[in-house]
Amino acid sequence: MCCTCRPLPTPAEDAAITAAALADPDAVPFTEAEWEQAKPLVRRGRPLGSGTKTQVTLRLDVEVLARFKATGDGWQTRINDALKSWVQTHA
Repeated sequence: MCCTCRPLPTPAEDAAITAAALADPDAVPFTEAEWEQAKPLVRRGRPLGSGTKTQVTLRLDVEVLARFKATGDGWQTRINDALKSWVQTHA
């Protein structure tokens, strides 16, 4: 039976479920202070950036892009590092 076909518990059933959960010594509800301190264990999605980068569109030679992509994940960071190194040596 799917979740949309399953009937909701009656108020009496809901009260019984809540009472059973509250009576379980291993299932102590969080206090408001604990909820304030709660943080997700794993952040989903892209890692947070430095906040100092700007998104651009850049055309690169096919060979250059293929060479960086062949080194695996993080190729965009490695391109950035290579350009940063060039800027530092040509300042």
